[in-house]
Amino acid sequence: MPLFHIENNKLTTAKLVNFEKEKEIQTLIENNLEVVFNCKYIETEFSTGAEHAGRIDTLALSEDNNPVIIEYKKAASSELINQSLYYLSWIKDHKGDFQVAVNNKLGKNTEIDWDDVRVICIAPEYKKYDLHAVRMMGANIELWQYKLYNTNTLYLEEIFKKSTALVSTTTETKNKNPVMVEAGKKAAQTRQTGSYTFDEHLNNCDDKIKKLLTNLRDFILNVDEAVEEAPKKYYIAYKVSQNFVCVESKKGKLLLFLKINPKEIQIPENGRDMTNTGHPGTGDLEITVNNFEELEKSKEYIKRAFENIGG
Repeated sequence: MPLFHIENNKLTTAKLVNFEKEKEIQTLIENNLEVVFNCKYIETEFSTGAEHAGRIDTLALSEDNNPVIIEYKKAASSELINQSLYYLSWIKDHKGDFQVAVNNKLGKNTEIDWDDVRVICIAPEYKKYDLHAVRMMGANIELWQYKLYNTNTLYLEEIFKKSTALVSTTTETKNKNPVMVEAGKKAAQTRQTGSYTFDEHLNNCDDKIKKLLTNLRDFILNVDEAVEEAPKKYYIAYKVSQNFVCVESKKGKLLLFLKINPKEIQIPENGRDMTNTGHPGTGDLEITVNNFEELEKSKEYIKRAFENIGG
């Protein structure tokens, strides 16, 4: 479907163009890392040393304090994916170098979570052979495709994420609700790839909270097909390009931290403004869920948080 530009109540077709130089898309993303991926910028053209003789386009730190590697190309190229996988291997063996870069940029007290390293590739297109290769190898990588239009509009779409896996359809699932089947697939993918799992969080809950958490999870995963579940040590993050809700299970309740500015809404009775208040996960609005009634009411805030990140 083409993209249309609206002017004086008339539609004109926006035409695809491209950046003249690769550095332009790199600089644009680096200058807007928090808007696009909610990451903190660390360094550009980071040298991997004389022995490895490479330069990582962009180094960053995610909102979950995971290392982030970003590589760019202004044309389809297998070199982009190969470079990214090479740098993924390199950074895992050179944690100290990354720590020094983070300390220099953000301060010595900045913690790094090495349970996950986020690798992002950005290009206008990918060859089908590269997409197939990444799927088969199960690489810890995200492939983002960009489209630049002559209306000064940039469109970014994630076409492959690290949790993508090949899940076969069996006779057992054919007669089931397709929405629930899809949620089950996402759950299986997360269990295969995550350092922590949803089941680990679930097993720490009593029976009442298990039902609440399972129901909440099914709802969030079906807000949009692009939603990804990312279990962490103390919480479960749900994200697209960035987290929009984090869920923490406590004794007898669930805590939801949502990407909503509390000052822009009327905070519900079971909500709190957590701006500038430390807590596990990300998000400035906290909502406490004790029962299914509160869970149902929280869903409108979850949808709003998803829309706030551009979902």
